[in-house]
Amino acid sequence: MPEGEEQKKDSLGGAEAAGKVPKDGSGSGEKGLGAPEKEEAGKAKPEEELRERLLRLAAEFDNYKKRTAKDIENAKNIGKAEMALKLLPALDESELALNALGEKGAKEGIGMVLANLTDALKGLGLVEVDAHGTFDPYRHEIVLARESEKKEGTILEVVRKGYELNGIMLRPASVIVSKGTAEAAGRKEEKLQQEQDKL
Repeated sequence: MPEGEEQKKDSLGGAEAAGKVPKDGSGSGEKGLGAPEKEEAGKAKPEEELRERLLRLAAEFDNYKKRTAKDIENAKNIGKAEMALKLLPALDESELALNALGEKGAKEGIGMVLANLTDALKGLGLVEVDAHGTFDPYRHEIVLARESEKKEGTILEVVRKGYELNGIMLRPASVIVSKGTAEAAGRKEEKLQQEQDKL
């Protein structure tokens, strides 16, 4: 073998041994083949994070719109309630005037005014508080308690109507309730006294 070719072979063999030149002459190793995959994975991660952030923002904005709509509706109801509350005295006085009048023509005229006012307030959501049956401290207020054959706490008479608007209590109904018979009241007081004596 000529001397020049032997030197060239030795040089290539040394490069292969040092790992600088691959035996297959491809010029790229395992590291070079895996680089594009890692690059794609690196790109996918920020895109996924961005997508999650957008989804969270969309959900938060939807909740914000719902809260805002509810707040606006509540504000409207409060405004209606304040207006209706100011009109209740006119409603009361119209009813009193209607009951006091004897002349048919005047009574009919006030009756029409009262009906129009009532319809307008009902259109806003005004509802009369039910004042039948048993006293309810959340819906009624007692102006008088008197003896009666009826059970204690039973509503006997409505002195002034109560009203609520869209779930907002404008005023409770003023009522007269039964405190039972004198005999029943005496038995109740006796029972209470016995319980106190035991203590």
